[in-house]
Amino acid sequence: MGISKEEIKALEGKIKEYHKLIQDAKDEIGKIVIGQETVIDSVFRAIFANGHLLFEGVPGIAKTLIVRTVSQTMGCSFARIQFTPDLLPSDITGLTSYQKEKGFYIIKGPVFANFILADEINRAPPKVQSALLECMQEKQVTIGHETLQLPLPFFVMATQNPLEQVGTYPLPEAQVDRFLFKLMVGYPTKEDEIEILNKNMTIHKFEHFDVKPVFSPDVIVDMQETTKTVYLSPKIEKYLVTIIDATRYPDRYKLKQAHYIEWGASPRGSIGLFIAAKANAILHGRTFVIPEDVKEVAYDVLRHRLLLSYEAQAENIKTEQIITEVLQKIPVP
Repeated sequence: MGISKEEIKALEGKIKEYHKLIQDAKDEIGKIVIGQETVIDSVFRAIFANGHLLFEGVPGIAKTLIVRTVSQTMGCSFARIQFTPDLLPSDITGLTSYQKEKGFYIIKGPVFANFILADEINRAPPKVQSALLECMQEKQVTIGHETLQLPLPFFVMATQNPLEQVGTYPLPEAQVDRFLFKLMVGYPTKEDEIEILNKNMTIHKFEHFDVKPVFSPDVIVDMQETTKTVYLSPKIEKYLVTIIDATRYPDRYKLKQAHYIEWGASPRGSIGLFIAAKANAILHGRTFVIPEDVKEVAYDVLRHRLLLSYEAQAENIKTEQIITEVLQKIPVP
């Protein structure tokens, strides 16, 4: 389908405007979050692509702070849900109650916010995990006999702690596949950590830092629609599908680590790579996708979609190593 010069010009103007807003939002986030620039960029990509995030990292590395600060700059509502073994689906979605004067009425759960932090999602039973994942997929909730739409934009960031596996309910592969990105969050650098100490985050309240809204919910929804219109050429489309194909049939591509791959990425992986590459183009202020966009998002999109063999786990082979080999093997258009 062709696109006129006027439409291209309008898109360029819109993306230029969005790029300025992104920089302003990063400045606001920088008032309170030190470092973690690559993580913040990935959060922006996920928002533009209308996807959800799964975070893995040790406690205390600013996961909650990042989401709360980003939601503040987005002008959006924020809710944090601490997942525990005794949590019920109604604790998330809400319930129907009764009062003599009012009759039956609905009490909405914390899921009725724009930005949701699902802390330690693997600590709650599968029934509770499924309730949240259904909200992510359908963007609506059924309470009693009534179906309610969730506010837009609707963005879930779930965290997992890799250190503690006792008393946890690991997310099944089919459920993990619903997250657009899986991010591995590391420790700050020494320089960043010194700055964290100097900011005295432990004694100042969040409000002290006066983080101002830059976006609004309506602007974000418009950005998500704009992301879909970013141009991605047939050559790059073929390139990203070939990357996915190499994870499914590694022997055809003569990958040295082929024997470590049990299952490759699903079509949801192709769709994720497609929209995430477009979101990355917007992040860099472009109206079109280049091969580097695909490479830049490949790790976040694919690291949780490849299932490695027991042999790979025994030899401590990570999905990132497989993705690196795939990207090196597939010719760039």
